Amino acid sequence: MTQATLSSAATSPVDQPSQMLGGLTQAQFMRRHWQKKPLLIRNAFPGFEPLLSRQQLFEMAADEAVESRLIVHKPKGWALKHGPFGSRAFPPLKQPRWSLLVQGVDLHLNAAHELLQRFRFVPDARLDDLMISWASDGGGVGPHFDSYDVFLLQASGQRLWRIGRQKDLSLEPGVPLKILSHFEPEEEHLLNPGDMLYLPPRWAHDGIAVGDHCMTYSAGFRVPQRGGLAGELLQRMAEEWDDATLYRDPDQPATATPAAMPVSLEAFAADGLQRLLADRASLACALGEVMTEPKPRVWFDEPLTEWSPSAVVLDRRTRMMYDDRHIFINGESFRAGGADARLMRTLADQRRLGLARVQRASEGASALLQDWFEAGWLHPQSEA
Repeated sequence: MTQATLSSAATSPVDQPSQMLGGLTQAQFMRRHWQKKPLLIRNAFPGFEPLLSRQQLFEMAADEAVESRLIVHKPKGWALKHGPFGSRAFPPLKQPRWSLLVQGVDLHLNAAHELLQRFRFVPDARLDDLMISWASDGGGVGPHFDSYDVFLLQASGQRLWRIGRQKDLSLEPGVPLKILSHFEPEEEHLLNPGDMLYLPPRWAHDGIAVGDHCMTYSAGFRVPQRGGLAGELLQRMAEEWDDATLYRDPDQPATATPAAMPVSLEAFAADGLQRLLADRASLACALGEVMTEPKPRVWFDEPLTEWSPSAVVLDRRTRMMYDDRHIFINGESFRAGGADARLMRTLADQRRLGLARVQRASEGASALLQDWFEAGWLHPQSEA
């Protein structure tokens, strides 16, 4: 499978039957299965070949910029270690029941990034990353459930998946992993290279490697937690909010209970929060900035050449989204309208712009493209 094939399929129409979805259209999949029920797709990616070798994956796990985990199932229980890992940190390849999990491979490998683009029939605000796991015979992470949707693509070897709608979510005590105590599988599926299994949130599953060459790719999705997201939004909005109104209490009487919180101060604070949240434009900006904020271990490389208007492509690490009035990119927001907005929305949706469109860009849009080029957020398309 070539990167060109991956790229062209990433923009397929939502009403066109898709082999990677078992002949369903993207619209049908979202309507019938998304957050509702699993889907097993045989030969979702015909002739699929791993995007990197086991050795390359192990070398990636040695990088401090890469998030990785080593999980070993021993006779006395489970062991979990976090990377980076030197070559001597791994058990022997023939030792059964151990796994290496490497998170966010799409941030470090263009081919992985292009593969993840195949799942952009779900909004970018929900798309998270591509994880790759390698396991020796019998390896896995134990029966568990995730709070997010996941596509499990078998890249090499075989993996047996046992899945079920688990009601008892109690976990094994004293274990460094969230392993279900009373897993009750309802189905079993043996996946071969190119097969893929979709699971909605909270569907319990247990994947067990069969043989010594098991490599599985997991396309995962972001699940903002309401309280956490609200906290981030309030913090970001407060930093930009300009309201210097001072608290006044000219009618405050003398008190014999000085430690009691004044009711008028509580009302003053509540009024401030209500006024802050009433600023919907500020809320929209904060949401776009939070959802496009790069992950903590992400940084961008400065360009080696000077800016010259040309066809451009977004860096694989760049997050770019938009709403009706704004463009959001890597934690920043910009007001946009008219032709400029249409240009930037095309860049966000297609993650590239052709030479003709770049050359026709307004002075303001051209200046932004140059700024983003100099920040390493986009590149001339020939460099992608």
